[in-house]
Amino acid sequence: MEAIQLVVPDVYLIQPRVFGDERGFFFESYNQQQFNAAINRSVAFVQANHSRSVRHVLRGLHYQIKQPQGKLVRVVNGEVYDVAVDLRKGSATFGQWVGEVLSAENKKQLWIPEGFAHGFLVLSESADFLYQTTDYWAPEFERCILWNDPVLNIQWPIKQSPVLSGKDAQGVSFKLAETYP
Repeated sequence: MEAIQLVVPDVYLIQPRVFGDERGFFFESYNQQQFNAAINRSVAFVQANHSRSVRHVLRGLHYQIKQPQGKLVRVVNGEVYDVAVDLRKGSATFGQWVGEVLSAENKKQLWIPEGFAHGFLVLSESADFLYQTTDYWAPEFERCILWNDPVLNIQWPIKQSPVLSGKDAQGVSFKLAETYP
């Protein structure tokens, strides 16, 4: 596994070693010892989630103000544009974002630590999105920032309006969002 630190510190693009031939492929999608060494901290996952979405669905930008979740995310069918936004007030990259294409074909994963908002846009006909989290889902602490907030200015690769849930359509602006100390 190769872990590439992105321009926002603490967010890593994880590239597994893939062994393939005419029969197919094999790769280790997670190894706790290697993962912890790669991101320079010890992480324990407590929940695994699977979502399926159709083209142009945008989920996010989600985070939990209490019980913050670190997330290791990947796509096992299709392709998404995945985004993490730094919400840590004390961080030199507060309010900055990173985006990466994750797909079943490239097998890349993204490590998004606690203190970040997260969202993704489905680029393919549909996508199956898997993520492991470091804390449990707590709907009473969940918050959402508008996907198209002008301060964040995320460059989503879409030319039309995305398909949003009612909750995501009601997200708040970055300026009004609760953030982490």
